[in-house]
Order: sequence, then structure tokens, then C-alpha cells
Amino acid sequence: MNDLKNKKSLVIYFSHNGENYMADGIRNIDKGNTEIIAEYIKDIIGADLFKVESEKEYPYNYRECCNVARDELKNGARPKLKEELKSVDNYDVIYIGYPIWYGTMPMPLFTQLEKLDFNGKIIRPFATHEGSGIANSQRDIKNICKGAIVLDGIAIRGSNVYNAKEEIENWL
Repeated sequence: MNDLKNKKSLVIYFSHNGENYMADGIRNIDKGNTEIIAEYIKDIIGADLFKVESEKEYPYNYRECCNVARDELKNGARPKLKEELKSVDNYDVIYIGYPIWYGTMPMPLFTQLEKLDFNGKIIRPFATHEGSGIANSQRDIKNICKGAIVLDGIAIRGSNVYNAKEEIENWL
């Protein structure tokens, strides 16, 4: 497992732009923090990207988005996706990225991941957050991605993503 950078890799990620909670308060961001990290991984190791998007867009307003995310988690929702990834058969290493919403990954990722066969794959989670770290998401990934080897993930503060490329390179 020492040479994961030379294996065929895919980044499956969910990211949210619009109003986001940052270290200095709520700010509008044009590109989601997780998407920035996903693009770093793509640039560093040449991974393919697949962005998970809910068919119904999340609210732009931070508080409204939080309310939707909380309700989805509470109800075990599996939002319908704009497009579904059908297989990860052609990949050895799967990077799964997301913001931490209420202690785990957003529910659209549950929708996508539950449809895939991860048997024999190596999974490396990465999360963006503003203080909760990777929270319960790694445990949830292990529960969903049966048969995979789930390596320790990395958590990057959303307000620090533009300064995190070296940290991501070291993690990779």
C-alpha cells in the first residue's frame, strides 16, 4: 500500500458552494471547499473525478441548507442524483470526499456509495469541516463499502483549503 499514487484512482466527491460556515463566519463561496481538495488530488496523482450532485439543489442560504441536511439525516433520506456512477471496477483506489454535515457525509453520498461494489478496493476518505474533523464519516464509509480496505482519512478545515495543497500532497 506504500505506492498508492501509481494505482488507477477515482475521486468520488460531494461539494457545496453558496453560503458556507467558515472560521470568520458565514461567507459566500463560488466553488465548494471539497471540490477544491478533489481537484488537488486530481492534479497531484492524475485521478479521475466524479461529482455527486443531488437532483434537487441544496439551498444557497447557509441556515436553510443546514435545515435540509439535518432533516435528510434524521429521516435517512437517499436523495435522487442528477447522475449516478455505475461502477468502480476500473479503479484500484477510491478517494471519497465530502463536507461534514451533522457528523457525517451528506446524504447524496450515501445514495451513490450504496449502489457500488467496493470489494477489494482501497478507500481513502477526505472531509472538509470547520471544527468537527472527520467525525463519524469514516465509520459510515466502512459500513457502506463492504469488502474494501478503508484507510485513515484526512480532515481539512474549509477555511484553509487554498493553503492545503502541501498537506494533501503529504497525505497522498
